[in-house]
Amino acid sequence: MTDHPRPDPIQADSDAHSEHHRIPEPEIRHPNPAGVRRVAVLTSGGDAPGMNAAIRAVVRTGAQQGIEVVGVRRGFSGLHRGEFRLLGPRDVANTLQRGGTLLLTARSRTWRTPEGRAEGAAHLREWGVDGLIVIGGDGSFHGGYALQEEHDIPVIGVPGTIDNDLYGTDHTIGYFTAVETALGAVDKLRDTGASHERIFVIEVMGRHAGHIALDVAVAGGAEEVFIPEDAKPVGTVVDIVRQSVSKGKLGSIIIVAEGYPGGAQGVADAIAQGTGLETRVSILGHIQRGGSPVSSDRILASRLGEAAVYALMDGKRGVMVGRTSGLFTYTPLPETWQKSKDVSHDLYRCAKTLSI
Repeated sequence: MTDHPRPDPIQADSDAHSEHHRIPEPEIRHPNPAGVRRVAVLTSGGDAPGMNAAIRAVVRTGAQQGIEVVGVRRGFSGLHRGEFRLLGPRDVANTLQRGGTLLLTARSRTWRTPEGRAEGAAHLREWGVDGLIVIGGDGSFHGGYALQEEHDIPVIGVPGTIDNDLYGTDHTIGYFTAVETALGAVDKLRDTGASHERIFVIEVMGRHAGHIALDVAVAGGAEEVFIPEDAKPVGTVVDIVRQSVSKGKLGSIIIVAEGYPGGAQGVADAIAQGTGLETRVSILGHIQRGGSPVSSDRILASRLGEAAVYALMDGKRGVMVGRTSGLFTYTPLPETWQKSKDVSHDLYRCAKTLSI
């Protein structure tokens, strides 16, 4: 009798069920009904961690789709001066983890004039650009939308701002990293505050929105948080600090968004005058904009950069790509600054509940 090799049960099972376990190949080619052949990308306004990941996504998605990508240096300032260069996949290698923006950013008074925007439009036409992707906040979207309305150049916005204050997306690029940066500082200051039995009033970014302040307050165990959306009397903090001291707390952390009337200094003055306790103010400032982006910002920026290219290919214009409840959304640019994005009232309640 001839021996026949027995099948490897693991291999046999793998073969039998391979269709159930195989990950389907992604669809790389995207329809291009708009006939897009070349797009431009710029970053504008305040820099935000993850902007480089978005630029990288735009460039590499373009390369996959046979679309050339033109990088515009120094935002709208460089656009009206014609500071352009073609970008390929290797030009954005090793940029995913870098903070800031490799394209640089700048404010531009000239772009606020019709003449400045006309110069920029002329440069885009000279380079044969079919659409412009603007990575930035509401001011940047104002500039891009004006260009589209006056010169009929399609513009797609990608939300890049640490403040997380743009309507039409759950989160903006840079927000997650800014929260982590601020939280790291709060943790260190709490150690010092407890050692010296001091009260630290810490100001985080957020001129018009308290998203960063709320997240940091909950994650950092703050005793109180002040945000622009709730201009409660600054004197309310006095009773809270007194209660903390009566409960034996060695130090207290108060979080203030920069847009709260009076800012951190106003809150600190109220505490000092109302309790006589030693109080210190720490303004974190622009440190929240720097540093390597955390994974959530890298992923969000990569998804939105890819989606922005697809939006132009689909013929969309004058919209911001966002992610809401896990789905891509396309919000008309004017709505991103005309409609208000409220803070989470549940999170605000949670901050108060857990501050005892």
